[in-house]
Amino acid sequence: MSRSNQIDMTEGPIFSKLLKFSIPLIASSVLQLLFNAADVVVVGRFAGDNSLAAVGSTGSLINLLINLFMGLSVGTNVVVAHYFGAKKFNELQDTIHTAVLVSIYSGLILTVVGVLGAKPILTFMQAPTDVLNLAALYLRIYFGGITATMVYNFGSAILRAKGDTQRPLYILLGAGILNFVLNLIFVIVFKMDVAGVGLATVISQVIAAILVILILIREPDEFHLNLKKLRINRMIFTRIVKIGLPAGFQGIMFSFSNVIIQSSVNTFGATMIAGNSAAVNLESFIYTAMNGFSQGSLTFCSQNMGAGRTDRIKKIVWISQASIIVIGAVLGAVFLFFGTELLGIFSTNPEVIKAGMSRLWIIFTTYYLCGMMDGMANSIRGIGHSLMPVISSLIGACLFRIIWLFTIFLIPQFHTPATIFLSYPISWILTFIANVVFYNKYLRKLTA
Repeated sequence: MSRSNQIDMTEGPIFSKLLKFSIPLIASSVLQLLFNAADVVVVGRFAGDNSLAAVGSTGSLINLLINLFMGLSVGTNVVVAHYFGAKKFNELQDTIHTAVLVSIYSGLILTVVGVLGAKPILTFMQAPTDVLNLAALYLRIYFGGITATMVYNFGSAILRAKGDTQRPLYILLGAGILNFVLNLIFVIVFKMDVAGVGLATVISQVIAAILVILILIREPDEFHLNLKKLRINRMIFTRIVKIGLPAGFQGIMFSFSNVIIQSSVNTFGATMIAGNSAAVNLESFIYTAMNGFSQGSLTFCSQNMGAGRTDRIKKIVWISQASIIVIGAVLGAVFLFFGTELLGIFSTNPEVIKAGMSRLWIIFTTYYLCGMMDGMANSIRGIGHSLMPVISSLIGACLFRIIWLFTIFLIPQFHTPATIFLSYPISWILTFIANVVFYNKYLRKLTA
């Protein structure tokens, strides 16, 4: 069995291997965000604030539509890592071929929903009339190529399950450079506005999907993909769905609450939308840094469960939590200190920058709580329980945020953007506490 691009997470020191796993994953995500931010910067600088608001206001809706299927990629990661740790290579092969085919079907479904539903959903979200058509156009182009995005994410989840986070980094680097170059050509040279950004994204994602499939095809070991063997194994698919569907549903709930929040932000006009969009782009960099260790906890726990090494799980969880807290607190402070300058990259409008800072002051001082919440939820999934994090998220985050917006936010003296943003840290605390309770319950059963 080839050991190249693999990490044995069931033996040896945890922290050094967690770093080896997480750093390329963080770098991949940061690169992706840099290129996504470049999209927004190019639009904001060369197409105007309305185009910036149009692209930025679609983020929560895109996440809402794709999160269910992205949850299945989480299920794929857990199942593959479990079989890899247990050295059940026949089942591992069945999982890989099932997952790739599921990714294709998922993309096709999303294309239909995204293309047909773009404008009606944006209208429901109270998108301002001056950005509605631009946002709808961007969404239709984006979802026209969403199958490639699904294939890449499922393929990356398969590679991560054995500890290979380096090659997805190389793929994103190449695809991201292509995306940036195409943005400049389509937006600046051909004056395609948001359509140019959407088309550049689709082309780069198609290249990324092709490359990850080629890697799997050329794998010489049990991770080899044979396109002629693509089929859905019902038993494997059931396992993926059992773990991935609740994870996807949790993502949908968070995204739905964010859609409600975005709708509330939209009521304050294009300037606030643009400032909020720029701030969200900055937040994503810190989130991905924390999420690298969160994903590490997920995969490490899964491999150790498959190998029967439940004695290592508690240490894995708390090492990842400590890493998340340090990264979230330090990066939050740094980004907040340079907040005005960083927001100035996206827009030169002082009012847009001021609007963005009103969000950053609340989020960046508490963002490590979000990482802790996600890290604990992924740890629970890694040991095979995916339903309880959904319940805690439903009550602690989604339901709370919706109640907050339909009660506190409607009080005249609290009808401000700051009140909207305060719902985030409070919901993170509530959900984290619930996840800790569930985790301790399952851990006692494992060590009994």
